[in-house]
Amino acid sequence: MTRPVLLGLLLATLPAIVPAQDVEGFWLDLYSAEPIEGEALIDDLAAAEVVYLGETHSVDRHHALQTWVIEQLAARGVPFFLAMEQAESFHQNQIDRYNDGDLTFEELLAATDWEQRWSNIRDYQPLIEAAHRVGAPIVGINARAELIRAIGRGGLEGLSRAQRRELPHELWLGDPAYRRLLKLQLPVHAGMSEEMLDRVCDAQIARDATMATEIVRFMESERGKGRIAVVIAGSGHVSFGFGAPDRVRSLRPGVRDRIVLFTVSGDLTLSPEKMAMAEAVTISHEDLRALGRPVADYLHAKPQSQE
Repeated sequence: MTRPVLLGLLLATLPAIVPAQDVEGFWLDLYSAEPIEGEALIDDLAAAEVVYLGETHSVDRHHALQTWVIEQLAARGVPFFLAMEQAESFHQNQIDRYNDGDLTFEELLAATDWEQRWSNIRDYQPLIEAAHRVGAPIVGINARAELIRAIGRGGLEGLSRAQRRELPHELWLGDPAYRRLLKLQLPVHAGMSEEMLDRVCDAQIARDATMATEIVRFMESERGKGRIAVVIAGSGHVSFGFGAPDRVRSLRPGVRDRIVLFTVSGDLTLSPEKMAMAEAVTISHEDLRALGRPVADYLHAKPQSQE
């Protein structure tokens, strides 16, 4: 399977939807339980205020499909900004220099130490550059990595006053359905005690709250007004509408959003080191049915890889 060829500025002048020909699979509308054509999908996304493109960070196919979505929005002249979990909000001044054309992508990587702070950031380069070419601002929405690690290790109570001031005032730690889901998912990291699991849940929620705050802040800024927020984040931060979507909804009641996910379908490979740190988890239909929500609005699916 080859990665899609980016069409650059030419795409922004095309009136028709260009199919993602190099990406095997099809789109499903999870509310109608029927396949949906790419053109109809983009019709709906173009009318939203926030579009969440949930991903598995290391699957190239997911990045290719995310790039396809923003190219199709650009082809219709839909203004948007790219809100990225992969960029920390405290780097926004440097990111704005890239947005304004004062830094190249390589210079941005150096100015933010981005390759050390997000190890596979180059996998996102086609996506970032596709947005940049059509004038879509890149916005860092994540919390500082050191802050999230501090919560995971010592809890919120272990933060200094300066660290706590970096987080939103309201963290809303007590959503029982979301915590139940996290406690089903997070034991994939081996050797996690119940106390550690609680701290890691709090760290995830702190990250969600920060991302939601930064999304809404930019939406309401002069530069963001009238633009769709296209959010690039791990699927765990957006699935079932928990995490970032619920928090954006609480900050901006009545917001029109859409959640788009992509199947892994055997495309995820882990290094021996990561395999050694992983634990098998089982989540049943009953577990998920109890959540009372669909996992997303749309899903891109492909046959399970047999390699």
